[in-house]
Amino acid sequence: MIVALFVLLWLLVLRPQRRRQTEQLRMQDTLQLGNEVITAGGIRGYVRQLDEEVLKVEIAPDVVVRLDRRAVAAVVRDEPEELEPLAQGERSES
Repeated sequence: MIVALFVLLWLLVLRPQRRRQTEQLRMQDTLQLGNEVITAGGIRGYVRQLDEEVLKVEIAPDVVVRLDRRAVAAVVRDEPEELEPLAQGERSES
């Protein structure tokens, strides 16, 4: 019974978690100049310089921050969609 519970735990929790960790490390190791990235803190920017463990990310024009390579949560792969102009009378909430 205990062995069956361990196998179930391994199949449902440990194996998928290990796969996600491996994919995350692979993504962080294959970063390239110019990639648009999202950090663990939610900041978006473009990779401008790569070193072994540190990279520089431009988050605004002429604003470059140094980040640990492991702080990158995702690489943005797709192009942003075109936004439709607001109809007359509609206002932005931001």
